[in-house]
Amino acid sequence: MNIVRWNPFHELDQVFDRYMAPVPGSFVPNGHDWRPLVDIRETEDAYRVDLELPAIDPKDVNITFKDGVLSVSGERQFANDDESGRVHRSERRYGKFTRSFRLPEDADADAIRATAKDGVISIAVAKSAKAAAKEIEVELA
Repeated sequence: MNIVRWNPFHELDQVFDRYMAPVPGSFVPNGHDWRPLVDIRETEDAYRVDLELPAIDPKDVNITFKDGVLSVSGERQFANDDESGRVHRSERRYGKFTRSFRLPEDADADAIRATAKDGVISIAVAKSAKAAAKEIEVELA
């Protein structure tokens, strides 16, 4: 018999995993089946949004920027290549997804670039030059 130290946070994580993660075929509030993980970073001259999208062709990903909102959507198709045998466990998410992010006013809609590498879509949104901080010197009167 093993003695395991009780961890209340582990149980809390299990509750959130059970009730917050969508179950295939269940109701999802935004009408989509899953949400890809995302990292958002800011540098001096740009915002960067990285989305994990393994097993999705980048050509099947739609990226839009309208009224300050960057939206990424697409669909991961269920690949049932091997119909022999039974599936004992399936944890990967399939179906449609959408993620939307409101960016600050200095986001430049004309300077957005998206690249894909190793299952990650990286979106770089440049900051507009007019929004850059400018130092103003005080003149003596």
